[in-house]
Amino acid sequence: MKADSKNKKSLGEYYSALQLRTDRWSALKIACEQLTQSHSERRRNEAERKVGELIDALRPIELYWAFPGHDTFGRLGELVIQGRFDVLAITVRNICHSLLSNSYRRNPHHHDVEELTEGSPDDESTENAGKELLYFEVLFVDKFSPMQEENLRRTLRSLRRIEDPFVYEPVFVPSLTDALIGVMFNHNVQAVVIRNDLRRDSEQTLELLHRYLSRLEEAVLEEVEPKEYGPELCRMIAKLRPELDVYLFTDQSVEEIAGAKLGNCRRVFYNQEDHLDLHLNILRGVAERFEAPFFNALTQYARIPTGVFHAMPISRGKSITASHWIKDMGDFYGMNIFLAETSATSGGLDSLLEPHGPIKKAQEMAARAFGSKQTFFATNGTSTCNKIVVQAIVRPGDIVLVDRDCHKSHHYGMVLAGAQVVYLDSYPLNDFSMYGAVPMKEIKHRLLELKAAGKLDRVRMLLLTNCTFDGVVYNVERVMEECLAIKPDLVFLWDEAWFAFARFGPAYRRRTAMYCAGQLRERYRSPEYRADYAKYQEKMANADDETLLKSRLMPDPDKVRVRAYACQSTHKTLTALRQGSMIHVHDQDFKDEVEQAFHEAYMTHTSTSPNYQIIASLDIGRRQVELEGFEFIQRQVEQAMSLRKVINTHPLISKYFHVVTVAEMIPAEYRKSGIKSYWDPEHGWTDIMAAWSEDEFVLDATRITLSVAGSGWDGDTFKNEILMNKHGIQINKTSRNTVLFMTNIGTTRSSVAYLIEVLVKIARDLDDRLDDASNVERKIFERQVKALREDLPPLPDFSCFHDSFRLSSGNGTPEGDIRSAFFLAYDESKCEYVPIAGKAIEREIAAGRQLVSTTFVIPYPPGFPILVPGQVISQEIITFMRALDVKEIHGYRPELGLRVFTEQALAVLEASPSSIQELPT
Repeated sequence: MKADSKNKKSLGEYYSALQLRTDRWSALKIACEQLTQSHSERRRNEAERKVGELIDALRPIELYWAFPGHDTFGRLGELVIQGRFDVLAITVRNICHSLLSNSYRRNPHHHDVEELTEGSPDDESTENAGKELLYFEVLFVDKFSPMQEENLRRTLRSLRRIEDPFVYEPVFVPSLTDALIGVMFNHNVQAVVIRNDLRRDSEQTLELLHRYLSRLEEAVLEEVEPKEYGPELCRMIAKLRPELDVYLFTDQSVEEIAGAKLGNCRRVFYNQEDHLDLHLNILRGVAERFEAPFFNALTQYARIPTGVFHAMPISRGKSITASHWIKDMGDFYGMNIFLAETSATSGGLDSLLEPHGPIKKAQEMAARAFGSKQTFFATNGTSTCNKIVVQAIVRPGDIVLVDRDCHKSHHYGMVLAGAQVVYLDSYPLNDFSMYGAVPMKEIKHRLLELKAAGKLDRVRMLLLTNCTFDGVVYNVERVMEECLAIKPDLVFLWDEAWFAFARFGPAYRRRTAMYCAGQLRERYRSPEYRADYAKYQEKMANADDETLLKSRLMPDPDKVRVRAYACQSTHKTLTALRQGSMIHVHDQDFKDEVEQAFHEAYMTHTSTSPNYQIIASLDIGRRQVELEGFEFIQRQVEQAMSLRKVINTHPLISKYFHVVTVAEMIPAEYRKSGIKSYWDPEHGWTDIMAAWSEDEFVLDATRITLSVAGSGWDGDTFKNEILMNKHGIQINKTSRNTVLFMTNIGTTRSSVAYLIEVLVKIARDLDDRLDDASNVERKIFERQVKALREDLPPLPDFSCFHDSFRLSSGNGTPEGDIRSAFFLAYDESKCEYVPIAGKAIEREIAAGRQLVSTTFVIPYPPGFPILVPGQVISQEIITFMRALDVKEIHGYRPELGLRVFTEQALAVLEASPSSIQELPT
């Protein structure tokens, strides 16, 4: 019992079974080496027992992997029984090396027992030496006998041809539950073959494996009829990993199976055992995802000899190779980048502005991968994508609800579009000098307010950031559904600049714009929803606004139109060159209402000379995430979770730093699940799925906000002087007392280990400094810590627009004409400066003057606009600005003060409201 308790506790230290697998193999290698080196019988017996325990611990895990495979793994137990410990140690060492280096993916002979029990895994003596083989695994779901498994494995291997671009190995699992665990645990799986004869439940008892089942949206396995196990498994896999190809063998009649929803099932085989046909279908399915049409076209173009008689001397590298002075540029970059440099107008390659060839196909494949109806590439960042969508959707005078602390490109987009802006306030996190996200109640309140004022027909768009820079993620489906219940044709622009990776993580995917748009469209078409809506309509008849604010709202299926846009900085979280971004569209009315305007907006903001290398990187980045995004994101989350745990439990680091928890980032009222942290010493790891299913807001685990207040350094100083200058660690987001570490798909265990080493060193240096400090120095340090922990100015809410910039002032709704204020400020005679030092500004306010900002004022950090053109400057904003200790405030000149409109300029506008219409539009 004690051993079981100890084992359970040790398993609780692992966030995932993948981490457990890696560490168990490493431990087995060490134990086998100890077994060969033990001279006393007692130590040898102890080492042999340890080896046996580790083999037993790995047995349920290895069921789901093709390498090292059943035969090899079974051989390990035989070697222990035979006492051949030297051979055992060699075999385990070779397996560990192959797993760690991924050499088993390059050399299929590593799957052979003989290869692993002798020699070195680095040997290149096989017939495939030097040939890079692209390797994956195929999950077969059926109750096979060991002999049937071996026969099928040999048959599939015999079908391989030397010209095949890929090589795969089969993995066999007997049940529906095992299949679900397998596709979530084994990132090598690229295809699933589902046979007739399978049971529902798994015989595996390892809790860490069954934790993967929490990724299912509904626990309805008990309700599935046995004959439906295969089709239901197809549907479940499509929700968990939509990129996978699925093949179904069935003995049902054509009439029964025809028309059934089978997720991403590429083909149904009717009682056939045509192995060659299956083999070719598997290869073709992976080949379709592997294709990168524009990247391939560009590489082909670079190989073609051409004569250049157009602009761009750098094209084909001629201006570099002919130079005596800049050849080092060619040495640094290599020639391919210049050989691939050309212009769309010169012919030979596709045009981004009017794609019809490989760019068009690449965008279509990106739409498939990211779950959109249309996808458009951009080569100058998501700032431009945001402005394209706003210009395409919003007409002058339309009302747009905007997250106030969103990226500045949205605010400038409102200026360009001539929108009437309603700014939404996020909940404040005063303890960390940052904002969270906009509560559902705030959004509904503003929509109902506009409805009561008779302006709902002018409301065009809701614009929110998901996820925020600091990792707060909306319940996208709920936001869209409840807003559509009030305004059935509302357009949603989700700024997913930091969330491009989310599509390829099963938990994260549920909170992405494209996924939720698809789910809602499907739901509103169903008869079940119509029945539920009829009951809801009866219940909510004559409900007042207070009731609507407190209730979960449902849209009318006969009126609702799902219209969602997502702008993603692919380069921020996936593999793409700087400024490579995408616009994803799922808009039912795109072709009728938006397509032409979108085309014009795209032309307006897109360069006629886009960078082909950026476009190619978007194409190849899409290929990567379709084939290994699941694996990379799985590892990314694991690294981030491990980092959280180590920092908050390390005795030295935790004296001065701590990772801000879910409870600290998201108030309890928005956490229905009750989750407080992802890990704590008492309960271990928290399953995040309950939170990601139901909470209004969740925290992206890959973003780690570190409180540095205990060190006495503010965030900006810690970032620049400590992390960057002393240790070469780069970050780009701070608040007054925090720094943000963002893991990504390239983060490794080594990089995590280095960060921990640095934090330990910093903490040790602080210990030494304080040990040697005088009483006065200690008091100064304590005051610095107190100032960063307690003496923090409250974050100001948006005040209001001045009446001069409200076309319908006096009726209680808050929208303002930001464009008119922005362009009015071009006239210097209408502007003046008011210093915030001293009490001059308070005297102006006390005298009854409304000071109105002429510009955006954006402190970095925290990076949100605390003032926008036309906004009244409140005392809270002045107090906050005085407390800022950052060096960079855009739109503010400290030697002059705040730039405001003169009283005369505002008086002219108030006396003649129509004069505002004469400003540029």
